[in-house]
Amino acid sequence: MSSERERREERARQGRVASLVIAFTGALWVVAVWAGNHWDWPQRYRALADLAALGGFVFALILTWRLWKSGRKDEG
Repeated sequence: MSSERERREERARQGRVASLVIAFTGALWVVAVWAGNHWDWPQRYRALADLAALGGFVFALILTWRLWKSGRKDEG
């Protein structure tokens, strides 16, 4: 019984981590776009910020995919 509860708590924690990664990446991306426009950054720095955001979103996608797979494994 406790292992089932621990498993659910672990999945909930992983879900919170994924949601925080998505929120943090989105907020930083918005700030980076604003800063790039405000201070007229060169295109290479703007592209670097976009690639960093893309990396964060891909990481969050991998986290959610692993979470989904573990949930399906637990079901059946």
